[in-house]
Amino acid sequence: MTTKLFDLTGRVALVTGSSRGIGLAIARGLAEAGATVVLNGRDAGTLETAVAGLRADGLNASASVFDVCNVEAVAKAVDAIESDIGPVDILVNNAGTQKRLPLEEFTLEQWREVLATNVDAAFVVGQAVARHMIPRKRGKIINICSVTSELGRATITPYSTSKGAIKMMTKSMCAEWAKHGLNINGIGPGWFKTELNKALVENPEFHVWLAQRAPMGRWGDTPELAGAAIFLASDASSYVNGHILYVDGGVTAVV
Repeated sequence: MTTKLFDLTGRVALVTGSSRGIGLAIARGLAEAGATVVLNGRDAGTLETAVAGLRADGLNASASVFDVCNVEAVAKAVDAIESDIGPVDILVNNAGTQKRLPLEEFTLEQWREVLATNVDAAFVVGQAVARHMIPRKRGKIINICSVTSELGRATITPYSTSKGAIKMMTKSMCAEWAKHGLNINGIGPGWFKTELNKALVENPEFHVWLAQRAPMGRWGDTPELAGAAIFLASDASSYVNGHILYVDGGVTAVV
């Protein structure tokens, strides 16, 4: 009985920014739990490679190429998924970008690029999917937050600002849409070895800092995010709403 709570068989999950890294790891986890996953990105070739990898392992996966910041493209893509694959039961808003500079050196264009990709996209895709979920009175939306939703760090002010906004968007989506049967929650990853963290992965000093800062003393491995995603996407979290689940090795628990 308990295992059925985590069973995603027959459900369709759209994961944005999922051709690699955290998005792909979450998509794989959802697929292994039984979901049909739709991977999203802007590069068709990279996306097809990711889909092929999942299919090679016997998982149900498709690709949907669109820009998460383009309102018209998002609406068209979501409608196509609903028509051709099935109702979107699960949305993971994962698409994001990062830029590292001293705050005084950021241009307004760079600031806006980070905020548009990390915040606007979650609003645009979340709204497009929710418009289908609300009439059905069910749906799971998972927004990818960060430890920087809570903690500031030098050289990434636009990113941490965007992740703070995503945290509050998650709570506000809950305030608006929980009454329609939707569960909207967030996952806040700590430091994982991904393309987005390449600068830190290649920095020996940061390895030493992380070993001292994180109670678990190590980087996270992207598959370690799958369990949190499956929980928030499944019936096991039916009364969890507006919550941010930090998967960070304990970073946000200590000073």
